[in-house]
Amino acid sequence: MVQKKRTTKKSTKNERIYILDTNILVHDPSALFSFDGAFVGIPSIVIEELEKFKREGTERGRNTREAIRNLDGLRSKGVLGQGVKLDNGSIIQVLFATKDMPELPFILPQEDNNILTIAYAYLQRGYDVRFISKDLNARVKADALGILAEDYLEEHVSAEDFYHGWLRVAVPSIQLKNNQPKILQELLDEYDFSFNEFVLLESKGNPQNYRVFRYVGKKGFLPISAPSIPWPFQARNAQQLMALDVLMDDSIQMVSLLGPAGTGKTFLALISGMFKVLVQHTYDRMLVSRPVVPLGKDLGYLPGDLQEKLHNWMMPIYDNMDFIMHTITGSRHFSQEGDPFERPRKKFKGKDKYKGKSKDKDKKGKKDRIGMLPIQELIRHGKISMEAITYMRGRTIPYQFILIDEAQNLTPHEVKTLVTRAGEGSKVILAGDPYQIDAPYLDFSSNGLVTASEKFRDNKIFASVYLETSERSELSKLAGEIL
Repeated sequence: MVQKKRTTKKSTKNERIYILDTNILVHDPSALFSFDGAFVGIPSIVIEELEKFKREGTERGRNTREAIRNLDGLRSKGVLGQGVKLDNGSIIQVLFATKDMPELPFILPQEDNNILTIAYAYLQRGYDVRFISKDLNARVKADALGILAEDYLEEHVSAEDFYHGWLRVAVPSIQLKNNQPKILQELLDEYDFSFNEFVLLESKGNPQNYRVFRYVGKKGFLPISAPSIPWPFQARNAQQLMALDVLMDDSIQMVSLLGPAGTGKTFLALISGMFKVLVQHTYDRMLVSRPVVPLGKDLGYLPGDLQEKLHNWMMPIYDNMDFIMHTITGSRHFSQEGDPFERPRKKFKGKDKYKGKSKDKDKKGKKDRIGMLPIQELIRHGKISMEAITYMRGRTIPYQFILIDEAQNLTPHEVKTLVTRAGEGSKVILAGDPYQIDAPYLDFSSNGLVTASEKFRDNKIFASVYLETSERSELSKLAGEIL
């Protein structure tokens, strides 16, 4: 019935059709169901391309298999070649190339040629064609043919309006002396604050004179001060103070740290994680992972076992941890006096769990050297674990401080997979620079780090902080601004 309606040019003229590229289904297998009340066309060559990827053990392979299962599920509702109507009012139809289709003025690979040929043919028939692709070059070619080309924006977040996690307000310096400045109540009446969102009150005459408050729901705003970490580290700016506050707060189970290079995202997360694991014993261990996405051309296979291969990808983590421990001890040679890992366990919600403040001396009267062991010793004792994201699926990770670094190179689906691994008593930190993305088909607005921050922002167990000031070096700060 649907096919008969579209046989005349009069009935099809200006009717909109969304034609999806293969990379859309690979990026988001549920994209089929995201076009409410629309006509969605899947070129047959797209199904052929999905066939190539379905056996891969990568995230692309998993997404491909899910997309194929979604298409297979539609067969129970109708014939895909004639159009299947969904509950949201949209129609999904597989589109086939025919001999009478026009030739394109591009020398393209067979797959791209067929997809754009089908889109161009429907344009010639009078349809309002929208070609949806995450391939920039394919969108350019479609535009040259007169086809409106768009990115997939189901999870799109504007680079101008994304959630920073804090609000800056300039006030007279006299207000900063009050425990609860009156401007806070005015802000509550004017803005709809998210749970754990910060307010940065700066003196109008001196921005370096400031106070930070965190919104905690019905109780209003909580004044924030520097956490008591007995190590020679302190926040260098207001945003780092915010980050340390939520990292050290055990009631917040998930934290997003966003910002350009050199702002201290990874460094602050490592300091907090090491302190929580080695001194306060809030968590059994710190697990660190990051996506394996090369910056430039891949060097190929790396020799050695899994840990040896992973070591090269984890060098930024080792660099930061080495600096932290060197600063704490004042030397790269660490004492291993006694066994600081022999600790009595305390109950935590009915389960054994390290908890409580560290003691100055152990049972034998020796000095407490915890937090001052070499990195490899901490790894050997199971206090720090470096793991590949590839093998996270299917796991349950309880009582751990989990840091996912470079999370901007993950898709929203990959972030979902990782966060759902967190078990009882665990905390997840997503850190990354959304302005430096090396993964294909991801941009500022569609990567998993930014998307997760937007979707979690109204939950009381979540906090997000955008760090805007580089503290690495003057050169690093300048490079981030002008390059």
